[in-house]
Amino acid sequence: MSNDCGCSSTQNFDGSSPAYKRILIIIIAINFGMFVVELLGGLSSGSMALLADSLDFLGDSATYTISLIVIGMPIATRAKAGLFKGLSLFAIAAWVLASTVYRIFIEGVPEALTMGAIGFAALAANVISVILLLKYKDGDSNVRSVWLCSRNDAVGNVAVILAASGIAATDTAWPDLAVAGIMASLFIHSATKIVRQSWSELEAEKAQHLTTTSQN
Repeated sequence: MSNDCGCSSTQNFDGSSPAYKRILIIIIAINFGMFVVELLGGLSSGSMALLADSLDFLGDSATYTISLIVIGMPIATRAKAGLFKGLSLFAIAAWVLASTVYRIFIEGVPEALTMGAIGFAALAANVISVILLLKYKDGDSNVRSVWLCSRNDAVGNVAVILAASGIAATDTAWPDLAVAGIMASLFIHSATKIVRQSWSELEAEKAQHLTTTSQN
């Protein structure tokens, strides 16, 4: 199956590496810590973008833990884990979109300084995660989903920072709401990729099983 960078040499990497497992543990800790920071920051500043990003951090903490648990298991199990993570991203996107629409009808401008400061902290955390995962960006759906989620987080943090700048310049909530919508679109895009790859792996495993059964 093709991928974004056109690489194929590590497409079947399943995460069965002590170094990769250690990296996952570090990234799980980073994500959960940033979930707490962004949740508190989003509530105190009134930022939908920060709250959306905090929920993404929480989702990543849970799904990375699942990724760690299923490493080394049969491909069908790993594909099902990837499928679950893809569907989880769809759920997050739906929540963000619904919350954004709801927020449009509520007055209140987020506090830009808090948004910007936390956005920079979250960006630093995610850049570290992306660098650690860079050599593992290709692989099966379970491994690939980890990379896509981390990449999304870094992009989302840049968007939060831009939203904070827009709020400071316009004194309106629209930049925050726009960024929340963009992040939801990014979640949907990545979720579609993960679900397609997971489904493809499940179908390939099913076909291989049927072939083996017929030969026996």
